[in-house]
Amino acid sequence: MDNIVSWTVEDEAIIATNTDATECKRCAVELGYWKDDYIKYFAKHVDRKAPEINRGYYARVKAMEMFIHQFLERCDTKCQIINLGCGFDTLYWRLKDTTQAVANFIELDFPAVVRKKYQIIKRNKQLLEKICNEDGEVVIRSGDVHAAGYHLAACDLRCEREVARQLAACEARADAPTLLLAECVLVYLRPGAGDALLRQLAAAFPRAALLLYEQCNLADRFGEVMLRNLHARGVSLEGAAAAGPPHAQARRALAAGWARARSWDMREVWRALPDADRARADRLEPLDERELLQQLHAHYALTVASRGEIFADLDLHA
Repeated sequence: MDNIVSWTVEDEAIIATNTDATECKRCAVELGYWKDDYIKYFAKHVDRKAPEINRGYYARVKAMEMFIHQFLERCDTKCQIINLGCGFDTLYWRLKDTTQAVANFIELDFPAVVRKKYQIIKRNKQLLEKICNEDGEVVIRSGDVHAAGYHLAACDLRCEREVARQLAACEARADAPTLLLAECVLVYLRPGAGDALLRQLAAAFPRAALLLYEQCNLADRFGEVMLRNLHARGVSLEGAAAAGPPHAQARRALAAGWARARSWDMREVWRALPDADRARADRLEPLDERELLQQLHAHYALTVASRGEIFADLDLHA
């Protein structure tokens, strides 16, 4: 794991999935599922997606927000957030509009994604002005972006040494309350590389929470179709063997050194959302294929792991 991994054609196909996810999010935002004033800068034009796709992304975003807010409520001081495989996620800007509790926000992804994201940030004042420090300074160093409280850096998550180097360059602090986010990241890594990353993060941050959103239950017929469709696009999920049932994903985090871990498939997450939220989603557009939505939800899971007593009670039903 200490050697830099060579880039492959498949890496480029994985990068392309970021564009797809961003377009899906913009479609759902335009339909009113949730508010995001910044997604429009990262996906200029999108075709309307199927209702079950919009519902699936809504559940994903709401679930992540639920635990992010729980984390922030429990922090006794300013915290740091580290977004692994960040893609074109807009969380940094959305949080800047609502809280000052985040002292440092770090985003890591492939170099191609980092370059494109910074180009978009640089072209749009509404994005750039929120990352400038008091002097209006943004430092570009070796293609990475560094400002007071915000860092966007290229990183191969398969290489422990590079992860450590970039976290240090982004001023990550071992003593700060830390929230780590990874949405559809581990499934693209070989199981050994994914386990090594989980161990590295557990060892590095003793007061931390980890939110993982990943595919699960891929061994059934529906999972086989998902894998086949990705393979047709040049993407093979190297971590598919580790994407078993949700409880297996929790065990994986525990084995990597996290003190506590719980997982739920997205069917349970959907049921845990407030009744008013689910009812509002139902009013936005008709959903004829409810069985398809249930199948989609059955093949994605949310895992929450933690270290440090301050985050011991993070829970879906809190």
